[in-house]
Amino acid sequence: MLTAEQLKAVNDLRERALALFAPLPDKVEHAAGADGPQKVALGRKLFMDPRLSLDSSISCNSCHRLDLGGADTEPTSTGVNGQKGGRNSPTVYNAALHNMQFWDGRAADVEQQAGMPVLNPVEMAIPDERFLVDRLKGTAEYPALFQAAYPGEAEPLTYANIREAIGAFERTLVTPSRFDAFLNGDNTALDSTEMAGLGLFMDVGCATCHNGAAVGGASLQKFGVHKDYRTLTGSPAGDVGRAQVTGDSADRDVFKVPGLRNITETAPYFHDGRVAELDKAIRVMAEAQLGKALTDTEVEALRGFLELLTGERPAFVAADSAVVSH
Repeated sequence: MLTAEQLKAVNDLRERALALFAPLPDKVEHAAGADGPQKVALGRKLFMDPRLSLDSSISCNSCHRLDLGGADTEPTSTGVNGQKGGRNSPTVYNAALHNMQFWDGRAADVEQQAGMPVLNPVEMAIPDERFLVDRLKGTAEYPALFQAAYPGEAEPLTYANIREAIGAFERTLVTPSRFDAFLNGDNTALDSTEMAGLGLFMDVGCATCHNGAAVGGASLQKFGVHKDYRTLTGSPAGDVGRAQVTGDSADRDVFKVPGLRNITETAPYFHDGRVAELDKAIRVMAEAQLGKALTDTEVEALRGFLELLTGERPAFVAADSAVVSH
């Protein structure tokens, strides 16, 4: 039983937190309306299917392993023919909450993002949209599955619907944790150490960019406000961030702010996977973005809050042996 003083402290902290964060929804609904179970099931199958790559060697799940926190534990991911991509694969868990996708924000949502690696020559290397549509039309199962998921369409097996179905599945990949229980009113969800870590996360300035239900994922920011991040991470000079998309020098070293849900499971960190340890990533962010050198005690407290953001995976992940096969 909490004392009156303790209860006031908990409620005050929750009020502060709710001004910056929000509990996770059960799923992230598409603006056009709810996705039916047939579409979600189809998207799940497509997400796991290596036939979405040219040589049928990798699937979406290869770089976004649902049994490994929605990422792949590699600095940069491996595509067809052993090719290495240039950036770290972000987690797919809770990604549908973000208002942009990719480290440079070039995709607006998970549906748009889902179709881009498939056609990337370094990633899944499908030569064009028609190639994949024809491949899936030639299978025994997909024509009927698309017809069931899109019953009102004369030609349901299209590239747009492939992307949309994968997005519908990804919108179900939310991972609630005790942090959500706290935000929803559970006064005993966090211990005193975790509450201190949450308070420090807000006080030190982390929540300026890492906020909302996903604890990030909603803005583009310059990496290296107070210090060049490359001196802190050992990163090479080649990646200039969003400037590679826009061609605008003002976008040099601007990257999407990642969501911090499940961050303890998605090392290595940053767009190029140059930092393997969470404690070091915390220190890099404090120095580069906030101009602050944290004490060991502060790093420990912030790590405690970040550990709190590791949530519960959907039940099917542990049960589905296909998850770990590709």
